[in-house]
Amino acid sequence: MAEIEQQSAPGSEWWRTAVIYQIYPRSFADANGDGIGDLPGITSRLDALSELGVDAIWLSPFMPSPQKDAGYDVSDYRGVDPLFGTLDDFDAMLAAAHERGIRVIVDLVPNHSSDQHAWFQEALAAAPGSPERARYIFRDGRGENGELPPNNWQSVFGGGMWTRVTEADGRPGQWYLHIFDTSQPDFDWTNEEVREEFRGVLRFWLDRGVDGFRVDVAHGMIKKAGLPDYTPDDGADSMGGDQEDVPYWGQPGVHEIYREWHEVLAAYDGDRALCAEAWMPTLDQIALWVRPDEMNQAFNFNYLMTPWKADELRDVIRDSLDAFGAVGAPSTWVLSNHDVVRHASRLALTWDNPQGEGIGPRDEPKPDRAVGLARARAATTVMLSLPGSAYLYQGEELGLPEAMEIPDEFRQDPTWFRTEGERYGRDGCRVPLPWGGTTPSYGFNDTGASWLPQPAEWAEYARALQEQSDASTLSLYRELLRLRRARGLGAGSLVWEDLGSDAVAFRRGELHVAANLGTAPLALPAGATVVVHSAPDAGAVLPPDSAAWYTLA
Repeated sequence: MAEIEQQSAPGSEWWRTAVIYQIYPRSFADANGDGIGDLPGITSRLDALSELGVDAIWLSPFMPSPQKDAGYDVSDYRGVDPLFGTLDDFDAMLAAAHERGIRVIVDLVPNHSSDQHAWFQEALAAAPGSPERARYIFRDGRGENGELPPNNWQSVFGGGMWTRVTEADGRPGQWYLHIFDTSQPDFDWTNEEVREEFRGVLRFWLDRGVDGFRVDVAHGMIKKAGLPDYTPDDGADSMGGDQEDVPYWGQPGVHEIYREWHEVLAAYDGDRALCAEAWMPTLDQIALWVRPDEMNQAFNFNYLMTPWKADELRDVIRDSLDAFGAVGAPSTWVLSNHDVVRHASRLALTWDNPQGEGIGPRDEPKPDRAVGLARARAATTVMLSLPGSAYLYQGEELGLPEAMEIPDEFRQDPTWFRTEGERYGRDGCRVPLPWGGTTPSYGFNDTGASWLPQPAEWAEYARALQEQSDASTLSLYRELLRLRRARGLGAGSLVWEDLGSDAVAFRRGELHVAANLGTAPLALPAGATVVVHSAPDAGAVLPPDSAAWYTLA
């Protein structure tokens, strides 16, 4: 069994080069057969992740929650929701992962809690201006009788960002802010009690042995003073990644919070890591989250959202290395997660699809599955050759496309309900995984139950089937990860090469990497020996929508 290093020399910490695999617990593996994935299910499949070759796993929320937003509405930050198991199950999973040399990062949701959290229930019972209400953002309404919300902000999930409460005496009262659903009231992070509470939450999980935290909505915890009116552009990304000067995203005060958290983690052995989910307009702005005394990583959503165009892909790689390198942080690379259309579908879209919208039955034209898979394999071949840390989302190693035909009656994303079906939301990337087997749930469990319906074509993507083919997407991922580790590709730098305007090409030491984003085949240089190719049996030619690693004699 591999062992977890306890401490690294500065500049060689594990998170600088790690490949981190995101697990969406309710859709990964279901041990008890109730149709919802759980912690024992994760433990049962750790060998598969060890064989895949990842360095760490990141678990989306598993803490107690009413599940109004699939666990991103937390009611108790120091426990495990019975849906997923117990704290003992968590400890067993953590120990089993560490035995295999796999680190564990947990999702922390500090911007907001569930409305069922004890603090918010106390706030509802307390009077305006009380210490209980000061933990959240309560304000008096506008209008003659306070009947209008305090400002015009619109929720990420659709509808208004304010909800009015009924006071203890039955009268209409104050309003509380919720960037997301009404069941997710925002904390007031100018309140020292809130800050101290979360420092305690960090220590609770660090004491159990976790290796770090992915911080949800890391750019949203401080709001602009005075809460001024703001109207985003039509069609803007829901999390603000394409908008400047949003009063509830990216305010300077958030950095004070992460400096405090940095000190908390620094008191523990083992290079504990903080990764920010910060949807900001520019790479230079994202890099502010990973200055030396703040967080360690920030998701590179600019890379994720880059279209399949050679010039734009070259630019975002170059700009990412420059921006993160300027603050001494590793670049991070990511193509899919639980909030975006899976890249095996997204990269083949021929129409604009803002983040958070999703794809559903009414959308036309649907992305071409063959084109999408070819581009996804090529994009991953490029991504896993880049210096820095890479994030994989469960199921992408199987080439899973977005589940686009989920019937309306099965949808669960709050976006779907709050927009009255106008936006499909994120259910399509959250459908439970196909492992194999003959049950209707394709090995997700032994009963056939599934909290979201799995498409009929999931059978052809099953892991057990792909394990039998050297040409499968699973085999490609395994080989890329094996070679990445063997050649130390997570560290170092790259040298750009020129193979034409439709190519993205560079060198990593003796290894050359090239991708063809054009419409005509592209020959590799004379003397090229292919090491790995996203297009099976393509030899020394790059067909359209393919990529290869090769050496030169």
